[in-house]
Amino acid sequence: MSLTISIDAMGGDHGPDVVIPAAVSALASHPTIKLILVGDQDVIKDTLKHHKADSDPRFIIHHASQRVEMDDAPASALRNKKDSSMRVAINLVKEGKADACVSAGNTGALMATARFVLKTLPGIERPAIVSALPTIKGHSYMLDLGANVDSSAEHLVQFAIMGSVLAESIEGIDNPTVGLLNIGSEDIKGNERVKEAARLLADTDLNYQGFVEGDGLYRGEVDVVVCDGFVGNVALKASEGVVHMIRHFLRQSFGRNIFTKLAGLIATPVLKRFRDELDPSAHNGANFIGLQGIVIKSHGGADEKGFANAINIAVIEAKQDVTANISKHMEALIEGKAA
Repeated sequence: MSLTISIDAMGGDHGPDVVIPAAVSALASHPTIKLILVGDQDVIKDTLKHHKADSDPRFIIHHASQRVEMDDAPASALRNKKDSSMRVAINLVKEGKADACVSAGNTGALMATARFVLKTLPGIERPAIVSALPTIKGHSYMLDLGANVDSSAEHLVQFAIMGSVLAESIEGIDNPTVGLLNIGSEDIKGNERVKEAARLLADTDLNYQGFVEGDGLYRGEVDVVVCDGFVGNVALKASEGVVHMIRHFLRQSFGRNIFTKLAGLIATPVLKRFRDELDPSAHNGANFIGLQGIVIKSHGGADEKGFANAINIAVIEAKQDVTANISKHMEALIEGKAA
């Protein structure tokens, strides 16, 4: 299956210096795909030449005269940078010239632009940010991770449907389990919005399991964890902070003296596996789900491995036609309510 992915080559903290080598790596993993590199054509050509990839016909350069900066206000970027690499890359999805778009750019601007250009799917009022989180059982999909800081019970139900379809499409999980993130597992816990969402989810055909507490996130209690963007983003950033803290203390402890250094040397295989399991690059790439097109957001500071993983996610979701699958589920839900 031949796919074309548009890449915002100028986005993120590092721009082409990370995006281009990551794109070269992605083509090595997916030899049948094509990548449209959007941005300053001279910079892109020079960077491709530096990586000895300028003659690869699978790379298509699409010039864009502007770049969205990481501190640009979303409204300003949407209004004043219509020829930005970000906007043009999304336009290519809208025009059917690309099957998905990947950007490491300004999150707010990317969401605003993607929503304006692609629009939401029928039945979806708000798109959400969803990503895979590592757990002791593998990983779970969590949404929303920051697109909506104040979501209604109905929005949470829509998030649950989208997350369930994503887990089923990407992981091949039959009837994925779904849980609502809450401050307790008992029915009486939580605010009225979460309680109402629980009642609504119980009436759907989703495999709803009830409430999940924060300490259950990484135990892999459910395949899909649902929350509003405020809670999800705080949980995500707190988790990233814990990973950095653990790494810091491990390095500090094993580097304390000659004996601890020797112990660290002996434990190297275990530590390497631990590092790989919690490596943010291995899980980089969040989906702006609920749009009429696939948009993958890479972390702005992602390295080559991380951005290549974001491209990989875009390829998988395009192959599985996640957007169409979500649309079918929403149509069935709407028809069920009307019946």
